[in-house]
Amino acid sequence: MMSVAIIGAGIGGLSAALELAAKGVKVTVFEAASAPGGKIGVGQHDGVEFDTGPSLLTMPEVFEDLFRLAGTSLADEVELVESAPYMRYHYPDGVRLDIYPDLDQSIAAIGQQLGSRASGEFADFMRYAGKIWESAAPNFIFSQAPSLGSMARLGLSSLTTLWSIDPLHTMLESIDKRVESQHLRHLLARFATYNGSDPRSAPATLNCIAWVEMGQGARGVRGGIIELARALHRRALALGVDFRFDSPVLRLHRPSGAGEARGVETASGVFKADAVVVNADVRHLVETLLPGANIASASSNNDESSLNADAPASMSGWTGVIRAKRRPEGERLGHEVFFPEDYIQEFRDIFDHKRAPTDPTVYVCAQEKAHQRTGWAEDEALFIMANAPPESSEVQSSAQDWAPLRDAMLKRLRNAAAIDPGDALIWERSPAQLAAQFPGSRGALYGAASNSKFAAFQRPQNRVKEIPGLYLASGSAHPGGGVPLCAQSGRLAAQAIHEDFGRSQKQKSPARFTKRHT
Repeated sequence: MMSVAIIGAGIGGLSAALELAAKGVKVTVFEAASAPGGKIGVGQHDGVEFDTGPSLLTMPEVFEDLFRLAGTSLADEVELVESAPYMRYHYPDGVRLDIYPDLDQSIAAIGQQLGSRASGEFADFMRYAGKIWESAAPNFIFSQAPSLGSMARLGLSSLTTLWSIDPLHTMLESIDKRVESQHLRHLLARFATYNGSDPRSAPATLNCIAWVEMGQGARGVRGGIIELARALHRRALALGVDFRFDSPVLRLHRPSGAGEARGVETASGVFKADAVVVNADVRHLVETLLPGANIASASSNNDESSLNADAPASMSGWTGVIRAKRRPEGERLGHEVFFPEDYIQEFRDIFDHKRAPTDPTVYVCAQEKAHQRTGWAEDEALFIMANAPPESSEVQSSAQDWAPLRDAMLKRLRNAAAIDPGDALIWERSPAQLAAQFPGSRGALYGAASNSKFAAFQRPQNRVKEIPGLYLASGSAHPGGGVPLCAQSGRLAAQAIHEDFGRSQKQKSPARFTKRHT
């Protein structure tokens, strides 16, 4: 039986393990932590568990297809939660915009708050974003990583695809071209942060993220997003996957100086395997797991795969959990965003000045409402987050360095009456702590930032051509960061293994990537 060693039990590693095991491969997963989930983490306070990572689920069809392959279904493993409205945007001038799982309801709600012109702009923009997704998804999400060379060799059809995904403009240029409402401009520019990127320089192709959430719908998971990771782990165990927790990998096993990856080395010794999947940051792989390896640098003209560990890191984030007095039903939504006066200044601070935002946007997830989690007798858990720069490669920050950002966030929430004076911060994590927990990441949440027109072609591929037997499955590899894309990264790594070892079973794109709203 073919054997594969997987480094990391985050969503990418879990998805690769499940897909490989479902196709008869012997899989062993090595995880440094004591439980699965990776960045989908949990904390606990006074007997109550809360999520400390991703808080919104999109593209559930990726997991539906994966569970179906493993002999079950998404509905049998977890319960999705849908609330209407699910998101509320707060602006300094008092405007509040509610977004619904149904696009028509969102259009109508925007019309009531901002007028018919704004609702028309929003509807037109969503049609534009949906068309980008229809063209981009099959080529950039559900297939092996493209390169400029491979796209050029495909001829006119590829050029037509490239034109339809609007790659020559930035996100902000295309937003400003189509939308006059400043409230909507802020709302739409925020989707760059789902990729950890800067809307002033990220390609307009990323405007499709707005479609993925607001056109296809966003959901919660009963019990928290962690339940999705636990379900993947549970099903993988049922298929015979061997999980070894508290087992950090020291380096790849490359016998006799050969180029191939043929297992891993841990404190317990060498574990041999036919192939290795790395569910970790690419920088950690290059700097620690592959010391001294001769890996080609990435460039827009390079048609070969590359680990490209020097790409600029995406955003990090300061996160915390507040134990807050429970509000009456309807007063608090599952997800809320509190904008500052000048939202674009946040991107100048992070990307131009490499500093925490002086006037941060604050995201709040009320976990009882969003995920039907159980809170305390009279209190609920509020997950809060502000975008922040990644850690510097030269100087590591301290907890004190992040105190002004934390205080500015709490001040904004108090001024907006989103929290009460007696509500207490019970858990927090700075970018420095995130960087320490996930080696090589520098605290970046999404691997490399997509702040160039060629970003999609420079992201490391799932198959490392320079090292036979080595595959990547993480947010720092193709197709990118975020829960569903990490899962897809794992699936593509598994598919590449089957192709390379003569067991090709082509993975089809989920039929439901197309538009739900006409």
